[in-house]
Amino acid sequence: MERLLSEHTFDIRVSGNGRWIDQKCALDAVCFVADCIVTYIQDGGKQPFQSLDIWHSEYAKKNVQHIFGKPDPTIKSTLDEYNKFYRQPMKMLAAAGVLHEKGKNPIQFSIAQMELLEYIAQRERNSFDFLCLYIEKTLKDSGLWFSFETFFELETQDALTDLKKKFSDFCIRYTPINTYVESNRIFIKVLNPLACKYKRHGTERGRLSKLIITYDKIMYNQTNWRDDHVGKNKNIARSDYIASPVNDDMYEYRVRRAEKYLRQFNAKYNASRSEVVDNLSRRSKATHIHHIFPRSQFREIADFIENLIALTSGQHLQKAHPDGNTSIINKEYQYVCLVSKTNSIKRNLVENHGETILYKYEDFMYVLDVGLSTDYFSSLHEHDFNSVLTGIDKYY
Repeated sequence: MERLLSEHTFDIRVSGNGRWIDQKCALDAVCFVADCIVTYIQDGGKQPFQSLDIWHSEYAKKNVQHIFGKPDPTIKSTLDEYNKFYRQPMKMLAAAGVLHEKGKNPIQFSIAQMELLEYIAQRERNSFDFLCLYIEKTLKDSGLWFSFETFFELETQDALTDLKKKFSDFCIRYTPINTYVESNRIFIKVLNPLACKYKRHGTERGRLSKLIITYDKIMYNQTNWRDDHVGKNKNIARSDYIASPVNDDMYEYRVRRAEKYLRQFNAKYNASRSEVVDNLSRRSKATHIHHIFPRSQFREIADFIENLIALTSGQHLQKAHPDGNTSIINKEYQYVCLVSKTNSIKRNLVENHGETILYKYEDFMYVLDVGLSTDYFSSLHEHDFNSVLTGIDKYY
């Protein structure tokens, strides 16, 4: 992401683009819209496309109402709401160089960086990382970063008021935005993701936040995420930054999305072979995606790609689940799956030969700590896979 973003200059003083980010560009909304675009193309959608093409796609219509509590997208009265929900993230992705944008009424989009778009679409954490990098680079290119750095050093109401005025004056001077009200609506989408990244105070209801900004506070779907205990201090556990969906529709969507992207990755880079090599993997495709730690017992890690493994049907229904009973886990085969998954993740992150980066090491450590009821793995140094295997051996 850093390399791709470095190829562009995002100086708002030059572009005059007041919509480089917007109100609807929360990390989960951006992730969802990116996923809808990727799926639209994979399902045979043509380029260029309009925002209407995306939110009228069956995949988008199926998920947006349940996940985000949106009304029926086919009703005419929802046109403006849906245009904003989809078009604003799409215009932001175009400003960042992930999409191409051309024309007006209607705006036409096409994909400029498919690999990056897929990365953003895979999970909310990826979307968050992308947004932070993009926002920070835009502020630096536009000569605004020093003002934000100053605020993060001071973290006072006066410093927030000063920063907000500088941001608004900048928007009014260099972009078509001409009111403080409009610029302030965008300001929160600029400041708070960075505050979350750097574990600082941000803005809440127009004032300095009482607590540091946490991951759950910058979601579009805030009411669906736990937010009653995080942010008590600046030493927040990683688990507090991995929002667990309360909404069952969101939960199911995220699990299916993780399974989909692992299946596609395995097909593209591993010829749809099983990640576990044994007598049941010969001459068979890995058509099943298996939860190493079962979703029925470990809901909070059910949507982690690091907790999924591609297996053949025989491996899944004969070994992982003895006699095809999916309510039972074969502990010995669970160990085999964890060792194989460790090797898959190591190949992707350390021995990479140009394939898409699918996994996150820290997320794999979180999966292992939750699944094995320990805190051993979160203390390991990054990419210390020998110690990971030692830890897995220890708990089996």
